[in-house]
Order: sequence, then C-alpha cells, then structure tokens
Amino acid sequence: MRTTTEPIETIDWHTGGEPFRIVRDSPAEVAGDGLTVAERRIVAAQSAHVQWVRALLCSEPRGHADMYGGFLVPPDDAGAHLGVLFWHKDGFSTACGHGTIALGAWAVASGLVPAPADGVTDVVVDVPSGRVTAGVRTVSGLVEDVTFTNVASHVHARGVEVATSRGTVTVDIAFGGAMYAVLPAGAVGLRVRPEDVTDLVAVGREIRNALDAAGAAEHPGDTRLSGVYGTILTEEVRPPELRADGSRQLHQRNVTVFADGEVDRSPCGSGTSARVALLADAGELRPGDELLHESVVGSVFRARIAGRTTAHGVPAVVPAVTGTAHAVGTCRFTVDARDTLVPGFVLR
Repeated sequence: MRTTTEPIETIDWHTGGEPFRIVRDSPAEVAGDGLTVAERRIVAAQSAHVQWVRALLCSEPRGHADMYGGFLVPPDDAGAHLGVLFWHKDGFSTACGHGTIALGAWAVASGLVPAPADGVTDVVVDVPSGRVTAGVRTVSGLVEDVTFTNVASHVHARGVEVATSRGTVTVDIAFGGAMYAVLPAGAVGLRVRPEDVTDLVAVGREIRNALDAAGAAEHPGDTRLSGVYGTILTEEVRPPELRADGSRQLHQRNVTVFADGEVDRSPCGSGTSARVALLADAGELRPGDELLHESVVGSVFRARIAGRTTAHGVPAVVPAVTGTAHAVGTCRFTVDARDTLVPGFVLR
C-alpha cells in the first residue's frame, strides 16, 4: 500500500546518544480528542497510515535500524502537559525513559512549558504505560539535566531458565513501564562493549523471542503491557562504594537490546527502572543509594528509589532516573511520488 503525505517536520534530540525524533504535528488518527494515550497506541498500531508515517521516519534513507521517536498527542486530562506515542522501527512501545527525558528538555528549552532561569520544572507526560514526570533542572536559563520519575516498577519473575545458542541461562524479569529480561553479560560469555554488540544483539533477540513464545511476561493488570520488550545484559564496573552519608553508590554497565534487535545507545530509562526494581528487591539498592548506570557508549544515568509502593499486590518502587538530553537539529522530510523505495527500508 502506498500512502501520500505532506512534508513532515521533526525536532531531533538525543539522550545519552540514543535518538529521539519529536513529531509535533502527528497523524490525525492519533491526534484527535476523546482517547487515552494507551488507546491511541492501539489506534496507531491498527492504522495503515500511521504505521506508514512511522516507517517513513524510522527507515532508511530518513532513519536507520535503531531510530526512535514519538508522536505528540493530547494528554489524558488537564493534569499533564502532553501525551506521546513512542515508536521505533518495529512498532509502538509502551514506555521510553530516554524519550521522556528528551521531551522534558525540549518542552522547557522551546518555551512550551515555562520555567525559571534557575530551578526545577516538572513536565508531566502521559505515556501508554501511565503518567510520568520529567523534572527539568535549569541553570542560568539552560537545561542542565532531567530527572525522569517513572510509573511503579516491580519484579515479575526470578530465575527463569532460557535455552540459547550459548547455553541455558537464568534471567530475571521486571517491569519498568515495559517488561525486561535481565542477566549478566558474562553468563553468555560476553562483555558490555561496542565490539561485542553484534553478539549481544543476537543473544538478546534469542532470549526475548523464547520468553515471549513461552508467555513468560504476562502483565498482571493490563495485557497491553505484556511481552518482553527488551533484554538487558549487565556487568559490574566496580563494587559498591560507601559514601560519607552512609549511602552506597553502585556502578554498573548495561546494554539493552529492545524490540527486534535494536540497541539502546543510552543506559535505557525504562530499562534502568526495571534494574532499580530488581536491585531494590534484592536489597542491593536501598533508599538513599544511587545507581550509576552506564551504557555501551559510555553515557550515564543516575538512578535512585524515589518511593516504595505496591503494584498489583506485589512490592514495587517508584524509580527516578537522571540524564541529559541535547538538541540535534530540525528536519523537514518530503516524499517524491516517483520514489519506489517509500516508505523506506532497513539494513542491519
């Protein structure tokens, strides 16, 4: 099916190296009134036109296999500043921490949400998994960093065995706005480093596909949030350090392989939230402690427990993840009716 379109304007940012392409004038099918953001995601997934626009912006030659972005949509109610539908080359995700950080930074930097020259301004965003907040800290009128406060995050399962081409491994599954399978990279004989990325992607896809085939990540309250979104492979950079105030600082590195083999260049905001839930459950991360969560390209998020709660009858935490985002540029994408490669293609 071919779909025609007017030029599409985007505002491109990155958070810790991971792209986030913002589309203010989103397709009419998802931008109308009367739906929640979670419902808009379903509409987007079922709309041939919306999927075409997503593919146009993600695929080569306008994007690439690891492109990420979002359509701005109305929030669920007046309690939020905006809503967003997150997308990647394979579809629409339920959560995105790095995208929320970028949106908060953009909303303040652009003047969409007024902010003081010095202080913290909360940008409230409705996403498919719930309502989240980007606390944007400004210094001398510039955005310094953003703290993403996520939905309640919790452990879903421990010690799940998965057969892979590198042997049988044991993973933990946690929810941080989406479901993630987590294991040490060393369990499959790898390191979290750029030269191992090809092998990390391969085993990450294996694990995700095997768990989804087994129905191992069924969300207890909302089937729309079910399924393993990503595989997180971790390693410890150094042992926990005791700080002067008695708290501890953990320093770990991870790579998140999400959707169908995409690599998060950032430490992954919702994935970091899932890590916080697992570490808190194990007693390794306590209130007051900090997790330095490093990505495969060396960018770092700082994460902590902002609060404790329950979710679906199980203990949960509210994670707060701090990172930085920067503007990359603005784009005006056009479509030539004679172009036989529209909406594009993906080569890995």
